[in-house]
Amino acid sequence: MTATTVRALRLADTAEAADLAAFLGRLIRYDRAAAVRLQAGGGAVAVFGRPPAFEVLAIRTARLRDAGAVESSAEGSVEGPVELDVTVSAGELLEGIDELTGGFGLPAAVTGPPWTGVLPPRGGWQRVPGLPGPDGLRQAVAAAVTEFRTRDEALPAAHRDRAERDRIGREIWSRTVGGTGLPLRAVHAAQSVGFLRPMPEDAPVALLRAGAWMRLRTPYGSIAVRTGGAGGIGGLSVTPT
Repeated sequence: MTATTVRALRLADTAEAADLAAFLGRLIRYDRAAAVRLQAGGGAVAVFGRPPAFEVLAIRTARLRDAGAVESSAEGSVEGPVELDVTVSAGELLEGIDELTGGFGLPAAVTGPPWTGVLPPRGGWQRVPGLPGPDGLRQAVAAAVTEFRTRDEALPAAHRDRAERDRIGREIWSRTVGGTGLPLRAVHAAQSVGFLRPMPEDAPVALLRAGAWMRLRTPYGSIAVRTGGAGGIGGLSVTPT
């Protein structure tokens, strides 16, 4: 069998390409050297990123068009179903997206940071009740940001340093949403990467759990976070954005 290498993917429509580009742009805003893990199969592609300020994973999925992939081999270019799992530069992936056609080239693989080896499970998710609607979630984030700023401004000048601000932020963003167990920082992350923007009323947000993982799912993407003392996925910065 001749070896082939996937060199490009084609999304189902241009709107999905634009949404993926916007998602990558927000990740790069937090970290210009950001890497993403990309998995494709079954007619869809999932892009995993880690906005460093929140200790969560942000996941954007999109449908693939027809066969989905263009591959290269010794005989030239061929088309076919795609099965892919690779870590690449978020910036290079963004540069390769053609929003007019919905296609994008795949940059060379990179050695991923540690979080790329710790992804949430694909199955076994069960719905968790008690999650507020989108408006309630946005209000919770706004109230937390206001509280942070108020408490920060009230600090004596001698104590207004990074350590004290991190302590206040950690206290605020580690709070859970209602009785769900979802850390508030996951909701803040969803808003920051564009997953809580206005959405159709018939496409509500949902909260799911699988083992130690929780996933806040919206029509625009998901935020996954490990809970219950299972260990984090990197350092946490708590300054509001």
